[in-house]
Amino acid sequence: MVSSRTLPLRDWMGGVVAEVEERSERYRAVTPVGEQLRRVAVVLVVAAVVLLLIEFGGRPEVALRFVAGEDPRLGVLVWWATVAVVGYVGGPLLAARVLGDDPATYGLRRRVRGIAPYLVLYVLSLPFIALAASDPSFLDRYPFYRLAPGEPWFPALWIWWGFYALQFVALEFFFRGFLVHGLQDRFGVGAVFVMVVPYALIHVHKPFPEALAAILGGTVLGLLSLEGRSIWPAAGLHVAVAATMDLLALGVGS
Repeated sequence: MVSSRTLPLRDWMGGVVAEVEERSERYRAVTPVGEQLRRVAVVLVVAAVVLLLIEFGGRPEVALRFVAGEDPRLGVLVWWATVAVVGYVGGPLLAARVLGDDPATYGLRRRVRGIAPYLVLYVLSLPFIALAASDPSFLDRYPFYRLAPGEPWFPALWIWWGFYALQFVALEFFFRGFLVHGLQDRFGVGAVFVMVVPYALIHVHKPFPEALAAILGGTVLGLLSLEGRSIWPAAGLHVAVAATMDLLALGVGS
């Protein structure tokens, strides 16, 4: 696999694309068309069902049927995060069983390499996060858990952050793992762009600039996942960006 640490960006990208496309061509040459279409159908249908279940099953009105107590704020958010984790992880595991895949091939390799691009992406994101913090819609959205007047950060906010981080790991497994690696044999690098469509659409409830940025961010993270075959650095980046956004919102809004 081409290393992003030793080649200029264009050469690195060309190497990644060439290798993935060569592997895809070999797969299509030896795999019956019916089996190829079966893989595509299983991955995309499972993905569609998972996203619908999370969208409808994670809604506050559903959570309130199960969350008890006078203050349901934390419970509603934990419910949503739990539904998301179950869907983002359970769906791919079910698909892997149907397809005979090893779930580890969905970007779960233990050996992580080439984290420098993710550090660069985090640094590059900071000015845009700071700019977004000046928009009232940003403060209306973040943090998801709204502290009551005089409420300390611990324990409720920290509990929420734990579930929030877990949700991001599951999200990366679903989008940059399952969708990208589950479809790359059939579509090659095109699997990244297939993944970006639903990934952008899960941001429709967020501020428009953030939703638009998800297209570029999802594409870059998808390509990096193809190169490194691991979702862990992207999950770490996602958690770091989300934590920065929450901390900035708390600081600006205080």
